[in-house]
Amino acid sequence: MIRGSIALKLAAAAVAALISLPPEVGAQEWNDARSRALVEQATERRARQIADTALADYKASARGYLTFLAQVGEGFTEPPKIVKADELALEVYWSAPNLSKQIIAGRRDTLLLPTDIHYHRDHLGIVQNNFPGIIRLGDGDEVRDVPHPLSADGLAEYDFAIRDSLEIRLGPRSLEVYEVRVRPKNERAPRAVGAVYIDRESGEVVRMAFSFTRSALKDKDLEDVSVVLENGLIEGRFWLPRRQEIEIRRTGTWLDYPARGIIRGRWEICCYEVNKDLPASLFAGPEIVLAPRGSRQPFPFAGRILDSLPPDVRAVTDEDVAKVQEEARALVRAQALARSRTFSLSARNVGDFVRVNRVEGLALGAGFTRRLGEGFAVTARGRYGFDDERAKARGNLSYRRASGAGFSISAYDEHHDAGDEMETSLTRNSLAAQEFGSDYTDPFGARGYSVVVRGAPGIGWAPLLELAIATHNPLSVNARPSSGTYEGTIAALKGRERRLTIGIERPTRLTLYGWEASARAEIAALGFRRAGTARYESFSRWSARANLEKPLGKNRIISRSLVASIAGGDSIPLQRLVFLGGPTTGPGYDFHQFAARAGGSQRLELRAPAPFPSFSLGRYGRTPASLTLAPYVNAIWVTRSTAVRAGIEPPFASSNTPNGWFPSVGLGALTVFDLLRFDVARGLRNGRWTFSVDVGRDFWGII
Repeated sequence: MIRGSIALKLAAAAVAALISLPPEVGAQEWNDARSRALVEQATERRARQIADTALADYKASARGYLTFLAQVGEGFTEPPKIVKADELALEVYWSAPNLSKQIIAGRRDTLLLPTDIHYHRDHLGIVQNNFPGIIRLGDGDEVRDVPHPLSADGLAEYDFAIRDSLEIRLGPRSLEVYEVRVRPKNERAPRAVGAVYIDRESGEVVRMAFSFTRSALKDKDLEDVSVVLENGLIEGRFWLPRRQEIEIRRTGTWLDYPARGIIRGRWEICCYEVNKDLPASLFAGPEIVLAPRGSRQPFPFAGRILDSLPPDVRAVTDEDVAKVQEEARALVRAQALARSRTFSLSARNVGDFVRVNRVEGLALGAGFTRRLGEGFAVTARGRYGFDDERAKARGNLSYRRASGAGFSISAYDEHHDAGDEMETSLTRNSLAAQEFGSDYTDPFGARGYSVVVRGAPGIGWAPLLELAIATHNPLSVNARPSSGTYEGTIAALKGRERRLTIGIERPTRLTLYGWEASARAEIAALGFRRAGTARYESFSRWSARANLEKPLGKNRIISRSLVASIAGGDSIPLQRLVFLGGPTTGPGYDFHQFAARAGGSQRLELRAPAPFPSFSLGRYGRTPASLTLAPYVNAIWVTRSTAVRAGIEPPFASSNTPNGWFPSVGLGALTVFDLLRFDVARGLRNGRWTFSVDVGRDFWGII
């Protein structure tokens, strides 16, 4: 009882520490005299520049990239993947008072995943007028009728506060600027939120970074829209567009599913020629057009698009802009969380709708999420197995802050899987289980409840705390495959478990020497009471995973590491052992061939492109004329193995050297946009040849 009381007090303290956050707004004063004077001066200078008759017209050149990215996985913690990238070259023309023409002189694209996306026309060009009085995007379908903060109406509709004084670099020049935060007085109205950067010497606006309130987004599928406009001084007098960025995030509203699309545009504008007496006929017709076919020459793009893309295309470049955008998005997310009253279907992956395994046979399921407002949501998911004739279900109440911190309380009666790492995707496993009797899951029954608390990410790491109490039960084979036979289930120990887990997680981020790294570590204190007994036995279990990737020219080197251990008495529940073996942790060895008290898996893989025939996917484009070859080496280390299935002896059960390494070598081939992967491997220590086919690992979380 004393230990239980101490654990509860520690858990309560950790909950308070994880979800308590500093105030969302810093200590600066809103609308103080200094801030108001600065923005009023900037507004006056901006209006004067718009009305400046000394600038009659100009022509310029613009080069930019338009990328469509996909982001998947619960919480969207991993960086998005590039689906399609376009590189464009524009001839830009402007004439007073507000005439604009942009001619696409060159355009090329590359497809990394199949898509038939079409962009709004204004995404193919730059913003020339700096949004004089109102802000409008996506031909008015995305953002419309938002008052500009530095306009006559904007001064009355927004709050302002000087946040910092900093130096920014505009091409060859460095400027001392004030960063002035902007927020709407009425957050329910269509408004902008972000910051403006005002030159300390001249009072001119040199940069604006904005997102928009929920009501400003006209398309209900839009999650958020952000814009960065940066001006440069031309001929010592005119502040004209120099660099621009736009980002549009879109998610579905009818299905709560961890996938979203992102459009990112980046533009560099240069080579201005002012007051060239441009003919009025030049501005006839649509603002953005292709160059006339007869006059169009192939634009001299250099190299491949992917080689010329900015290396940080998946992230915002300037640290100060990134900070402002994230704060603005936090406000938008807070608004959405506070006001949302939606009902939607819910699923974490395809397996929540349909799956096949040896215990359930065919299982069909569904779920829903009801958002209650103020960050609260209720989610329920369930499925029914036709061969075990049982329903499984999970329900939870969750709370989430805009920062990502929050908690959930869950009750469940479902199957959990033994093992620290998935060996295949759920979709591949269902197909193989149904057709060939190859089921790479080791389920056991779990009925209970849990409380999970997640902290906001700090210095790249997000903390987690979980308290769970559940009853475990062994399961049996109930289904029959189309061919072959199923392996037996694990002899899970029946009893009641109490578990306190503390973990930290780092999503994929760029680290030292160009390595992209992600990691997760957990340590758990477990108490397990066998069925029919009254005493809990204590155990401790820890695990750590790390993934490293680094590009080497056109190649890429990948490292995947897993290590885990459990310690305690002699009656360790088999379902809590370290399971290794299979296409992921041990290619060349049988699925979960190793079940041990301690073990690890290490893989090193080199990915290199190789020529391969291309074929058409209709409106979704063509496959690349290459595939990716992936030779790799893998090694498993275990202390000793334990038999976990009836009638099956552990490997090397009679050996005097149960500890050791079990190496393997293999070759993978990724094709069809790296969506499909083929593997052949050989275990080098009492292993065998294995062959597997699966979707790319990046999509396991949803497929």
